[in-house]
Formats: sequence, C-alpha cells, structure tokens
Amino acid sequence: MAVTEAQNPLLGENTCGSLLKKLQEIWDEVGESDEQRDKMLLQLEQECLDVYKRKVEQAAKSRAQLLQALSDAKLELSSLLSALGEKSFAGIPENPSGTIKEQLAAIAPVLEQLWQQKEERIKEFSDVQSQIQQICGEIAGNLNLNDASPAVDESDLSLKKLDEYQSELQELQKEKSERLHKVLEFVSTVHDLCAVLGMDFFSTVTEVHPSLNDSTGVQSKSISNDTLARLAKTVLTLKEDKKQRLQKLQELASQLIDLWNLMDTHPEERSLFDHVTCNMSASVDEVTVPGALALDLIEQAEVEVERLDQLKASRMKEIAFKKQTELEDIFARAHVEIDPDAAREKIMALIDSGNVEPAELLADMDNHIAKAKEEALSRKDILDKVEKWMSACEEESWLEDYNRDDNRYNASRGAHLNLKRAEKARILVNKIPALVDTLVAKTRAWEEDHGMSFTYDGVPLLAMLDEYAMLRHEREEEKRRMRDQKKHHEQRNTEQEAIFGSRPSPGRPVSSGKVGGTRANGGANGTPNRRLSLNAHQNGSRSTKDGKRDIRPVAPVNYVAISKEDAASHVSGTEPIPASP
Repeated sequence: MAVTEAQNPLLGENTCGSLLKKLQEIWDEVGESDEQRDKMLLQLEQECLDVYKRKVEQAAKSRAQLLQALSDAKLELSSLLSALGEKSFAGIPENPSGTIKEQLAAIAPVLEQLWQQKEERIKEFSDVQSQIQQICGEIAGNLNLNDASPAVDESDLSLKKLDEYQSELQELQKEKSERLHKVLEFVSTVHDLCAVLGMDFFSTVTEVHPSLNDSTGVQSKSISNDTLARLAKTVLTLKEDKKQRLQKLQELASQLIDLWNLMDTHPEERSLFDHVTCNMSASVDEVTVPGALALDLIEQAEVEVERLDQLKASRMKEIAFKKQTELEDIFARAHVEIDPDAAREKIMALIDSGNVEPAELLADMDNHIAKAKEEALSRKDILDKVEKWMSACEEESWLEDYNRDDNRYNASRGAHLNLKRAEKARILVNKIPALVDTLVAKTRAWEEDHGMSFTYDGVPLLAMLDEYAMLRHEREEEKRRMRDQKKHHEQRNTEQEAIFGSRPSPGRPVSSGKVGGTRANGGANGTPNRRLSLNAHQNGSRSTKDGKRDIRPVAPVNYVAISKEDAASHVSGTEPIPASP
C-alpha cells in the first residue's frame, strides 16, 4: 500500500493514497470493524492485481503481435528477395538492433521499395510474355488472339528468368522476321510467275491466305507453317505450269519454224509470231516477259500450226523433194553415192498412190536424213584426212613441176613466193606417208565397226590406198632405174675422157629426163592410171547436186619423197628429173 499511497504529481489530487485516506475516514465515520476493513482492503489489492495482470497480458499480446509482424516482415522480405532473385538489398540493415518497433520501422521502407520493384518486374514479365504469346500465335496461324494477358509466375521474377524470356522473344522475333522474309519472297515469286503465265496474282495469293493480298488492308502477313507450305506448293505448281507451257510453246515454235522452212514462208509472215519463236532456246528461268506464256498465246500458236499443217498437205510433193534434196546434199558432202533419180521416182509413186500419209512420209524422210547425218558424222574424220591427203598430193604435183623448171631460180617476178611455197610443200610432202598410214588404220577400224566397206564417191577407199601403194612402189623402182642410168652415163663419160683426153660435149641421154614420154606415176600431168582411174576424185572430178561432175586439180600418185642426195643428183644432171624433195 505504501507504493499506492505515494503522491504522484501527474495524477493530481485523485491518487490511491488520497482515496484510501477518504475511505478510512468514511470507515471511521461509519464505524466499520477492522475485520471488515481488512476484507475490503484485500479485495482492493486483488482488484489492483487483476488490473495489472490484464495490462501485462495486453502488453505481452501486443509484443507478440509486433514480433509476429516483425517475423512476417522478415519472411516477406526474404520472399521478395527470392522472387526478385536478389541476395541482398541496399536498404536492409546488416545487424538489426533496437526495439521491435524500431526494427519494424527500419524494414517497412525496404518492403515498400521491394513491392514497387516487384510490380515493375511483373509488368516487364507480362509485356515480354505477351509478345511471346503473340508471335507464337502468329506462327501457329492464329492471328485473332484474345486480349487475355499471360499468367506471370510471381515466384520467380529474377533478372535471369527475365533474360531467358527476352532471349526467347529475340529468337521468336528473328524467326518471325525470317518467316516474313520467306513469305515476301514467295509472294514476289508468285507475282512474277503469274505475270509470265498471264494469271491473276491477287486471286492466286488470296487462295493461299487472305492476309497476303495487299488490297484487303490487312497489316500483318500470315507467317504460319501452313501458309508457308501452301505458298511453296503454289510456287512449285506455277513453276511446273511454266515449265510445261514453255515446253509446249517451244514445241510449237519448232513446228512453226520447220513448216516455215519447208514452205519458204515470207519473213514478214514469220515476224507475226516472233513472240513465240523468241523463246525457242530459252531456259525456264530466262523467260520473264509478262504474258510470254499466256494460254491465249499458246492457243494462237496451236491454231497457226494446224493451219500450216493443212497447207503442208497441199504442197506435199514440193516439200518431199526439198527433203530429198537435203538428203542428197548430205550424201554428196559425205562422198556417198546414191541414185537420186530412183529415189525421186519412188517418192512420186508413193504420193500419187495415196497409200501413205503425208506426215508418215515426211517422218520417214526425216529419219533417213537423221541417219544420213549420223553416217556423215562417222565419216567426217576419215574424209578430213582424205582431203588433207589429196591436198598434199596436189602440192607434191606442183612441187615436181617446180623442180623441173630450169628457170625457177631466176630473179623473175613472183619467184620468191614460189620459193616459199616450195619450202612449205616439201614439209607437207614429208608428212604424206604418216598421213596415209593413219588413214588406212582409221578406215579399217571404221569398216570393222560398221561391217561395210568405206567408199569414196563409189570407190572403196582401201582400194584407192592399195593402188597408191603399188604406184608408190613403181615410182621408187623408176627412180632407182633412173639413178642407175645416170651413174652408167657418168661412168661412160669418164672412160671416154680417159681414152680421148677430154670430155665430149654433153648430150641428152635417151632415158634421163622422161621415159617413154610419160611420168612414172601416170600421165604427163600426174593423172593416175589403172585402178586409180576408177576414183572420180582422184581423177580430178566431184559429184554435184544435178549429177554432173566438176573438174578440180588432179592429185598425183607419186607420194614418195626422195632423199636429199637424190634431189642433188637430179639437179646436177644434164636433164631435170621429176623429184619430190
């Protein structure tokens, strides 16, 4: 009671002591007994204890709540740091101290900052995930997405997770850009193909996807797998159509050109279809002119081919004879003998009989022409060497005439040109034996491959070469005999000089210049004799288109080049001797 009775200046006059004093005065005045007084005092003390207990309990409860709030704040702080991926925060005290309220007051601003940061981070995540969702929808082909934002996982709002989403977004944006680029490339290709094929571009791309048509006002193009696949299929279809149309147009152009050539169509009439024939040899990629492969253009060419086919039937004989002339020209250039008159009579009989279709007859003649070209091609190598051989023989003939000319070294006009030609001729003549050997080998190989004899204007080439070999041998024998006669003549002159002391005036020996008035290789002008006379070309004539022969320089049969010693002996003699240095 001593404590309660102490004066408390803050409470004024109504203190426990003053009230107890008033209570005692009342008791004294009333006359309460001491027992009653003690009982009432104990009751007062108990009531005071109860008040203190309630206050203590309230204080303890308040402290517990503050501790719980502090614990919750720390837990929330830890949760926010974990969600944001932060290990620490600048505003958090490292070693918290002070009262509970002081600790709560220190944590509160940190929590507020973290909450604000969390809200900003959630917004960033939502923006990134919305863009990802949008692009994924575009790739999946769903352009009409709802406005529902994607759910953000608030348990992980770390910068690392945000970077992962941003990386995913960048990859999707890159893929979107690549897909859009592919779509635009496909659309551009479709536009070019439609232009060449004469097709409606807008209707074609609208069938693939309406967003590809710029005239519809759709801003975003479809970049889905389905759109890309349909675009690729459309491009392949258009390219195949372009290829088939070009092939058809080239076939029609080829038919037009063949018909024009057969009927000698005027250039002005041909120029009307320049837009058809201009792509005759073009590749698919080279045809880029709009409308170049339109269906109406192809139909126009088909109508013209049909018209010319009907016209061709009425000019069948003229066309057939023209093809026969082409066939005869091929055989003439290949030096193959045929009977043109019999072939023309047969063509006339077939056409007049009406037993053969004009198209079949022309196709059969085209086959003959193709086979003739193949045969001519197989003979080309041998014929080229035959031409070289005969050209060399002509040079050898000229060289022999040149060597017999006593005035060849005079300073006459053009003598230096003849001298140069003689030098070149000697080089060419020296190559004749090797050329002939090669020609024989190739001819035999050709005959083995084809199972037939190789003829040159009706004469077997190997027979010509055999004749050449025999005449070559005779030429060698003649030269050997002439050298022996010359040696004998010189020996006789030497003996006469020894007997009479002086050499008589040289006379012309009977056999030193010409033998029997002819050259050893045939006639005086080098005309071959015996079997070589069967060779029309060797006799200096060629077949012409009208069956006549035209005269050309005759190749000599003296194809053997004599040695330098023989040439010197001929030059030193009293009479020029035909020789081939």
